[in-house]
Amino acid sequence: MKKGEIYEGVIECVDFPNKGTVRVDGERVTVKNGIPGQNVRFAINKKRKNKAEGRLLEVLEKSPLETREPVCSLFPACGGCMYQTMSYEEQLKMKESQIRSLLDEAIAAAGQTDSEGNADYCFEGIQGSPKEFAYRNKMEFSFGDEYKDGPLSLGLHKKGSTYDVLTASDCKLVHEDLTRILNCVLNYFQERKTPYYRKMSHEGYLRHLLLRRSESSGEILVCLITSSQREEPLETLVQQVLELPLEGTIVGFLHIINDSLADVVQSDETRILYGQDFFYETILGLRFKITPFSFFQTNSKGAEVLYSAARDYIGETKDMTVFDLYSGTGTIAQILAPAAKEVVGVEIVEEAVEAARENAAANGLDNCRFLAGDVLKVLDEITEKPDLIVLDPPRDGVHPKALPRIIAYGVDRMLYISCKPTSLARDLGVLIPSGYRVEKVRLVDMFPQTVHVETVCLLSNRKPDTKVRIDVDLEDYYRIKDSKKNQN
Repeated sequence: MKKGEIYEGVIECVDFPNKGTVRVDGERVTVKNGIPGQNVRFAINKKRKNKAEGRLLEVLEKSPLETREPVCSLFPACGGCMYQTMSYEEQLKMKESQIRSLLDEAIAAAGQTDSEGNADYCFEGIQGSPKEFAYRNKMEFSFGDEYKDGPLSLGLHKKGSTYDVLTASDCKLVHEDLTRILNCVLNYFQERKTPYYRKMSHEGYLRHLLLRRSESSGEILVCLITSSQREEPLETLVQQVLELPLEGTIVGFLHIINDSLADVVQSDETRILYGQDFFYETILGLRFKITPFSFFQTNSKGAEVLYSAARDYIGETKDMTVFDLYSGTGTIAQILAPAAKEVVGVEIVEEAVEAARENAAANGLDNCRFLAGDVLKVLDEITEKPDLIVLDPPRDGVHPKALPRIIAYGVDRMLYISCKPTSLARDLGVLIPSGYRVEKVRLVDMFPQTVHVETVCLLSNRKPDTKVRIDVDLEDYYRIKDSKKNQN
């Protein structure tokens, strides 16, 4: 087997996130972006000793699991969806099997096993999203072309491609309001022959269209992201968008200038062309202000399921000090606050921290405190000691240097909410040998049709003396730290 050679085979299984296994003459080849049971043609991308990777070229025969027709015109080419042709029930079964296998292996390898050497914890299965389609409240669409020098497109990247952009004119992951806005914006710039921003040469104007819609109120923010390389009259576009027949209501149209060389959605300057730069979303009876770049769960109804599971796992928090690390806009902190003594949220994105403070005040919660900064650094500055820690890190998981500081508090319980199970599995490899035990795990599918899933993991401290010992160490730590400050 050599790089560049083409083979055919059946995908036996798919490991998280989308790594299919095909056997060729007894040798295992990893082929991404397939469904179990598909007969596929693929080209060898990489070949190393005992390891081969292939790139999917064509599905020769459907999987028995593909029991329904796709609901959008771009499937399977679009990278936004993976499993549209599988029933939702089968999607949930596959995700549950993938994550359980991943965690079983990680927990057993970390030493938490029963008498037979198997992972010893309670796996509670998976909860589905209340909405299978039109569940996303936020989408970042890219400007580009579907093929080199082709007509202007606006939508999502082609599966496996960094450059080709497919126009998502009937995307079913978002509310129809958002696809109507997308089509209006695309038609406007196609007629004007406005150039898009090319990532290699860093030339052009149109970059992204960021759309956000409140599930509870239907309020919509429209954000056009461009470079500063030219000036385009946008008044007519704004008027055309406002005149669209929508179920919801546009409360703001923003023009965001972004000259970053990186292909990221960010703001160097924001101009409000209409209305305001925020709307409100309601989750579990609490109201949250959402701005263009606020971190907020992209599935509002699914978020209620996720946070209900988190609240169920945490249980009683009366008279407790809770640390909510990687707190975002403070959603979890505010859900826990009514019963807690104090909740301290730490988040590196300053805009999210400001939003969290404003949201807490609006919700009448005076026992929430939100600090801006990197978790690793902020923990060195906090003098309080938590009774409970909630971790909800980004996809990369907890920073390796922050984990020892978190473990050092020796709290009796810790809740880890993970949007990337492989990162959770890696961090459990540190937490379990350090004295923590995985009590139970529940999955919440926030992202139907895709490979992603949220994991809620409850850990307990299995060493009764750890907290006392660590508290003494921390007192020594702060005494030494304070003495050095006084010396300086």
